[in-house]
Amino acid sequence: MTDTPKGASRRDFLKLAGTAAPAAVAVAAGSGATPAAAQPADLSSDTMQDTAHTRAYLESTRF
Repeated sequence: MTDTPKGASRRDFLKLAGTAAPAAVAVAAGSGATPAAAQPADLSSDTMQDTAHTRAYLESTRF
């Protein structure tokens, strides 16, 4: 058997995970993806706006 403790591989994994996560975020941020532009809300109406989200919600609440 080897005399290396089991914790050594766990420590190596945590070191790698600690450096890989910020690198993955940097790659995702620099990939050239443009953020979605939000449409301004029409506040002139007192009723709920008819959108795909509100239709899906209303469909999910029907019995």
